[in-house]
Amino acid sequence: MLILGADDVRRVLDGAEQEVLAAVRQAYRLHAQGRTVLPHSVFLRFPDQPRDRIIGLPGYLGDDTPVAGIKWISSFPGNLEKGLERASAAVILNSTDTGMPEAVLEGSVISARRTAAGAAAAAAALVPATADTGVSLIGCGVINFEVLRFLLAALPELSSVTVFDLDGARAAAFAARCADRWPTLKVTVAGTADEALAAHPLVCLATTAAAPHLTTDACRPGTLLLHLSLRDLTPESVLSAVNVVDDPDHVCREATSLHLAEQAVGHREFITTTIGDLLSAEAPARRDEDRVTVVSPFGLGVLDLAVADLTRRRAQALGLGTRVPGFLPG
Repeated sequence: MLILGADDVRRVLDGAEQEVLAAVRQAYRLHAQGRTVLPHSVFLRFPDQPRDRIIGLPGYLGDDTPVAGIKWISSFPGNLEKGLERASAAVILNSTDTGMPEAVLEGSVISARRTAAGAAAAAAALVPATADTGVSLIGCGVINFEVLRFLLAALPELSSVTVFDLDGARAAAFAARCADRWPTLKVTVAGTADEALAAHPLVCLATTAAAPHLTTDACRPGTLLLHLSLRDLTPESVLSAVNVVDDPDHVCREATSLHLAEQAVGHREFITTTIGDLLSAEAPARRDEDRVTVVSPFGLGVLDLAVADLTRRRAQALGLGTRVPGFLPG
């Protein structure tokens, strides 16, 4: 059994943004081609802890070298008050020949970067009339920091970022971290969510919201809104937008904004296309210049498997990780 801890994973993935983007794009294309097996994620929730959950995401990715496994990821927002990370995770990779587990990887870094890479890939596949030079990030946590990392890799014209968080001190610290990591970026802290929504025609939502609390009224026409946290937008805002998802069956469940929109109208006709179909097209699609486009990726487990497999292969080439003999019987 190969064990790769957080330091191993970061060492492998730091500076490998283009490789991660390529792996995520390929996983989306394979899913669009029907070359994946993706059971619904399993949500473990706790009595009297409505914000906390642990999710199991099993999957199979049928590439030339197939990958199978599962990500087991928790989200406990209260950890932040304890000085801990909100999310923690493990990824198990299994042999597709014997079914035996072959590797266990720290999964929160993998999960954050595949989420960010998927958002950046979608943004690059939906071309605006004028190139994006700025982005607004609502929710100043790990995910949006990684989103900025991958947006800069996918959209090199970006030169400014506006950030907002309900916790003003958290927003200020996040802005300082961004400025320190990317000194040439112009970083601004918005006073309200609406101010951030209006600041740029590219917006990313990555909050811990459990129920809708935002509309798209403040967005500029033609805005591309990356709705990563899935529960921020009112159903009315979803229904008025051009909607792109990773998988309709996966995203229209668990009280996401799209699930609530489906319940309101009784159908899914408001969903226009999928990220996989966009990435499989011969040419990039054009954003609607008059309406807001909302990209809502539920987070497919095959993306985690693609990045975990990339991590394992690169780690093995570098001799990283810990081998645990005798982990399996026999």
